Amino acid sequence: MNRIFRVISTIIAISAANVAFAGDVLLTVSGKVSTSTDNNLWEFDRAALEALPTATIKTTTIWTDGLQVFGGVSLAVLLDHIGAEGGTILAVALNDYAVRIPAADAIEDGPIIAYQRNDVALSVRDRGPLWIIYPFDNNEIYRSEEYYSRSIWQLDHIVIED
Repeated sequence: MNRIFRVISTIIAISAANVAFAGDVLLTVSGKVSTSTDNNLWEFDRAALEALPTATIKTTTIWTDGLQVFGGVSLAVLLDHIGAEGGTILAVALNDYAVRIPAADAIEDGPIIAYQRNDVALSVRDRGPLWIIYPFDNNEIYRSEEYYSRSIWQLDHIVIED
């Protein structure tokens, strides 16, 4: 009986790790931002991200097959919303992969923080729950290793640096 309980507990834990529940913090932003709380930290659950203006990118990627439609919030809109003041974005994934993105990338019709692909919420198994996506098909400059490396998936938190 104890063994069965451990197996069931493990299955539940693995399943729960791949699902973002309502109210779960998906993105934490800190650093040179306007104060949202006493510790100068912004926390966004899915509802908070969806409350911001929605942006869509239709593009192909080197990680997916065919044209994909990504929905999320524009990186520019998010940085404006939090009052970001730094010149560099340190983006960190769930597995601690980190990349520095110039804040200058956050432009109109630039990258988004995607929370869905083809109208389906991104899961951890599907490079989610958040994925920075550039409009690769709209600008040749984005189709380079430099920008591919900035398309961090399983995004967990952002630090706005000088």
